[in-house]
Amino acid sequence: MQNIASEIQRRMRYASMPLLGMLLLVYFGYHAVNGERGIRRYYALKKEIAETQKIALKYKQERQSLEKEVKLLSPESLDLDLLEERSRAVLNMGKSNEVVILYDENK
Repeated sequence: MQNIASEIQRRMRYASMPLLGMLLLVYFGYHAVNGERGIRRYYALKKEIAETQKIALKYKQERQSLEKEVKLLSPESLDLDLLEERSRAVLNMGKSNEVVILYDENK
């Protein structure tokens, strides 16, 4: 019985290091893929950045459009047609012989 116990202990000593190495490899491999800074998180952040850049581009174009309108309303380059259009929209007024067609800009 003593012989069998010593043989088991000897084999466990030789098997413990490779087993420990494999466990460490599995642990770090899991966290490299699924961890807070892993591959899956990297691709999720990459997708989120792409969506955010699309939104930023949309707002940049909208801002440029508004800046253009503001520039046209400045005293140096006053566009009388734009001024008349904006004043009618703000004051909600029109001429007696005009027909007004309203539409939703968001559609």
